[in-house]
Amino acid sequence: MRKTATIGKGTLAKPAGKPATPHLSESVARQFRRAILKWYRKNRRVLPWREDPSPYRVWLSEVMLQQTRVETVVPYFERFVRRFPDVRALAEADLEDVLKVWEGLGYYSRIRNLHRAAREVVARFGGKIPGNYGSLLSLPGIGPYTAGAIASIAFNQPEPVVDGNVIRVLARVFDLDADPSTGAGKTLFWQLARRLLSQDRPGDFNQAVMELGATVCKPRNYLCEECPLRDICLAYRNGTQPVRPLRKKRQPVPHFTIGAGLVWKGDRILIARRPEEGLLGGLWEFPGGKKEPGETLEECVRRELLEELGVEVEVGQEFARVRHAYTHFRITLHVYHCRYLGGEPQCNACTDFRWVRPQELEHFPFPRANKLIVERLLNLQTGNQAD
Repeated sequence: MRKTATIGKGTLAKPAGKPATPHLSESVARQFRRAILKWYRKNRRVLPWREDPSPYRVWLSEVMLQQTRVETVVPYFERFVRRFPDVRALAEADLEDVLKVWEGLGYYSRIRNLHRAAREVVARFGGKIPGNYGSLLSLPGIGPYTAGAIASIAFNQPEPVVDGNVIRVLARVFDLDADPSTGAGKTLFWQLARRLLSQDRPGDFNQAVMELGATVCKPRNYLCEECPLRDICLAYRNGTQPVRPLRKKRQPVPHFTIGAGLVWKGDRILIARRPEEGLLGGLWEFPGGKKEPGETLEECVRRELLEELGVEVEVGQEFARVRHAYTHFRITLHVYHCRYLGGEPQCNACTDFRWVRPQELEHFPFPRANKLIVERLLNLQTGNQAD
């Protein structure tokens, strides 16, 4: 038996019990396109990458917008393009300089991949970002979503995009009970997005659906009375907006206690550079690590400094405590003043180390949690000098 729902003049049907590509009529697809594009013309936000949608600016904006809110991205985007105005300037820059400009935006694998990809664009494509979807996919850090966004927005190629906002709009308009985190669910949403895509204005269409999801069809506090798709929205008709799209049950978020040291040698502090691969790769930090069961924080700091850098310290007073949330876990970072006792620093778990004066810390890219320590340390230094 088939479940069938009528939308306007068309029909949406799917086999009961498993996700399948909805069979919607062309008249419904046209109604969807007309409504969303008309709405977008009147309601699109003014954003710097939209005013000049060059391939480089579109690419940069899409990378920055991954898991980051628009209002956070705008000042970073403007600062970044002032420093690195085109793909060749980015490719020629030192990674540490690039990380410093990105500092605070988080998800640092994005910028490491962008930097590598910029160098490949110069080496393989003569500094010209390719408009071909397959060529875009071959670059580091570019998956189907980013490739589709660049191809459609910058090159007007008929490629769909599917992100969280698009999934939410489609799941509600067609009242889909597919789980977007499964392989079958992902396939369904991509197929539906391609089926609906405007062939004449793919870039505007993709941005319109994403814009609607970000500003009207929101996860909570959705504004159905303002939605241009309300007349054809099955979730609105059926009252299922709160459960569309389907969500996996959230697992408990792990928490780790971290001990780190401000290791003083005279008026200088020891900092270490993390390996380029992995979380926070290429950034500098005050060395330390996870507290093991049964040990005190002071013991953790001594052990980590000996294991990571081969130095012995006397752990003193706690300087600061910072709570920070990453995507899949949370930490509480405890930072202690430490007096250097001996041992020549060596990179057992880092790629470089430096002894630096506090005022020099501003020149190094740090993760957000460590950056807060830097700011507090510099504020105290300034206060002491004023006294």
